[in-house]
Amino acid sequence: MGNSLRIRDALAEATARLRDAQVAEARREAASLLAHALGRDRTYLITHAEETISRSTLEAFRTMLARRASGEPLQYITGRQEFWGLEFVVTPDVLIPRPETELIVEAALEAATDRAMMICDVGTGSGCIAVALLKEKICARAIGLDISAAALRVAAHNARRHNVADRFMLVASDCFAALDEESARFDLVVANPPYVAERDLPRLQREVRDFEPRLALTAGPDELRLIRRLLTDAPRFLRAGGHLIFEIGCGQTQAVRKLIDARWWSLLDIKRDLQGIARTVCLRRL
Repeated sequence: MGNSLRIRDALAEATARLRDAQVAEARREAASLLAHALGRDRTYLITHAEETISRSTLEAFRTMLARRASGEPLQYITGRQEFWGLEFVVTPDVLIPRPETELIVEAALEAATDRAMMICDVGTGSGCIAVALLKEKICARAIGLDISAAALRVAAHNARRHNVADRFMLVASDCFAALDEESARFDLVVANPPYVAERDLPRLQREVRDFEPRLALTAGPDELRLIRRLLTDAPRFLRAGGHLIFEIGCGQTQAVRKLIDARWWSLLDIKRDLQGIARTVCLRRL
């Protein structure tokens, strides 16, 4: 790229560079980066295609473009990701919220009652699941648990951003370890636990494998270790009739079914995502 470019020329050259770097949807990604550099939306790129980009903006755009070409996810470069119609701040300390995880919110709202609810979000990360639920249920309160202090800071920022901080308590905890089962009783437990086996990490997209927090991706050699903990420990913290809703990985349905103890749980549903992959397990505590 030269030192002075029109928007359409910068976009064309950036698209070519990302294609060469084998970035999927190169034009869309280039447009998102350029719009971010300009502080505009992508429509602006179309309506102002002949406008010349300032040198400082062009330099900033080139820096971001190099990061994306290296594999760094767009969301970490812009620091933003949409989830449930809300914009969340994301950093490399948290997993990037994904559309399929919205199934947890959908299932939780189906299970929710109109009375005041207590929600526990295990491994809250960016806080996207709990914040989305608190925005939908204005009488609900939530506790977000995460072993990562850095992730809790991101969740706190998002809670303030969406005006739910007064109803969202954040606690550093390895699963439920920091909670007192005598006083903590929830109507709903939600979780997007790490469920990728360590042996499968090399096969992930480089954007995921090399940049997203490993702690949020894998629980080690046993990909079901955290799911097993959820199924074992959650009954002590859920009220009778309360719900446990969590995400699972592709191909894990049968293994997870075998872990469900019929003395504690009634399996209500396993929801599938838009690709038809079994993704979200919905249980009720007996």
